[in-house]
Amino acid sequence: MISVTPAQADRRAAWRGPLGWIMAHQGVFFFPILLLEGLSLHASSVRRVVSREPLRRRAVEISFLVVRLGGYVTLVFLVLSPGVASAFLAVQLGVFGFYMGMAFAPNHKGMPLVPKDVKLDFLRRQVLMSRNIAGSRVLDTVMGGLNYQIEHHLFPSMPRPHLRAASPMIAEYCRAHGVAYTRTTLWQSYGIVVRYINRVGLGDRDPFDCPLVAQRQTI
Repeated sequence: MISVTPAQADRRAAWRGPLGWIMAHQGVFFFPILLLEGLSLHASSVRRVVSREPLRRRAVEISFLVVRLGGYVTLVFLVLSPGVASAFLAVQLGVFGFYMGMAFAPNHKGMPLVPKDVKLDFLRRQVLMSRNIAGSRVLDTVMGGLNYQIEHHLFPSMPRPHLRAASPMIAEYCRAHGVAYTRTTLWQSYGIVVRYINRVGLGDRDPFDCPLVAQRQTI
């Protein structure tokens, strides 16, 4: 229900009625809709393992999903009454989805969109398309290290406790090479996300210009 790129908005442009109105005002509904993200993630997992696309160890993946989803739901209904169990699962899925969405949304949404025909080197593709969230070690823990999204993308195998130490070095390296290193506060990032998806929902065809494309056009 949320369009985060102009291409998605184009595909949904024919929507009328309540769904079309929601997309045009999607910034207002973005955070409430995150309550459904947990259910969406589980549905995506099931859809992935039953699809015809190539998947390594499909049988193992299906087995774990059956144990994880079926076993968990069965256990909840064994120890709780049906009504309480249903309420517990609804709250747990809602909180899980909201938490995951709040951790992932600030890192990429609202950053430059690179056209498919533009080729970028690895450094610029990872740094220019990501946003870091400044904060304390408490924020590091709450966001699971995803607040150092630039470092995470440049060095995906780097242990999480080292991301904070690597951040100043990478920022200095980017400054020395003229690569914009974006860092905001958590609340500033949420404001950027809401304004961005509102612009997409209202039909803005170029919500955030790629800086490299703009630079080439001025040459």
